[in-house]
Amino acid sequence: MPTVPHGPTAGNDPISAPNLVIFAPNWLGDAVMALPAIGAVCRSGRHAAVSIAAAPSIMPLFTLVDGIDAVIDVRTDLRGRSFDAALLLPNSFHAALIAWRAGIPERWGYRTQGRGPMLTRAIGRGARSHQAAYYQRLISALDYPTGPLQPEIRVSTEMSQAAGELLSSAGWDQRAPLAAFAPGAANGRAKQWPPESFARLARELAQDGVVTVLIGTPSDTRAGAALIEALGSRAAITIINLIGRTDLPALAGVLTHCRALICNDSGAMHFAAALGVRVTAMFGPSNEMETRPLGAARTAILTHPVWCRPCMLRECPLDHACMRGITVDSVLAAARASMGSQ
Repeated sequence: MPTVPHGPTAGNDPISAPNLVIFAPNWLGDAVMALPAIGAVCRSGRHAAVSIAAAPSIMPLFTLVDGIDAVIDVRTDLRGRSFDAALLLPNSFHAALIAWRAGIPERWGYRTQGRGPMLTRAIGRGARSHQAAYYQRLISALDYPTGPLQPEIRVSTEMSQAAGELLSSAGWDQRAPLAAFAPGAANGRAKQWPPESFARLARELAQDGVVTVLIGTPSDTRAGAALIEALGSRAAITIINLIGRTDLPALAGVLTHCRALICNDSGAMHFAAALGVRVTAMFGPSNEMETRPLGAARTAILTHPVWCRPCMLRECPLDHACMRGITVDSVLAAARASMGSQ
């Protein structure tokens, strides 16, 4: 096991590290927001190979991104590999500890959570900003050239065709316009727009001939079930429920068939925006200035001004006014404008 240095060294040149591993953020949304910085590193030409070390749930994202040579499981696949340097995008002490235990000689990242002594290049965090800019500021401090804050994800023809078949098997006639709904959100229920509001929105869009497609991970099953329950058994509208039925490549294919995504502040929001899907997003306890979706397509961000937002709490201790105050009519207008502009 390597010896922990007494402090960060200065001036270590990224050019001297031909085999680089980038530790990816652990959440989908953060990982998508890191793509502009990761892309800049890959395009820099300073490394013979760039690998991504990620949590298993995030690994498939990087198979949809150009310029990456390998994607490995951060929990099990680091030892026995000859990496010259590790770029740590997560802020955690644990990420630095993993890189140090793996014997990676160069370890670069922000000086956070007391991990500075484990880093060979430790960068001060600086002022708060959008999360994508935060990652780019790190690589800029490491002397990499930066580019636009535009995450990009590629979808193959085969992925899109397979998704069309999945949608058809679930009830889509291949003619009706599709709108994806992502009713869940990680890190607590405070970020979730009420299921009754999502249900009314689905009814209103159905009057325009739009079919609702529910998307999300297995952890979003409860939010999806609450939306369907709120519709009631007599609701004569088509709902295609794909929650828990798609991995990230399959979800990317599904979203290419959708005219828009209506969602909370979530990983699905960032993923869709990076795919070029029009996004209408409701923000409550989180800060839209720091985590708004970035993409080439138009996005609409809806908020309701209350004194306590953004609180960043997982559960609302009050009346959840920041989300309940976002009206169905305002979301409907934004969604219709988005879908009608394509």
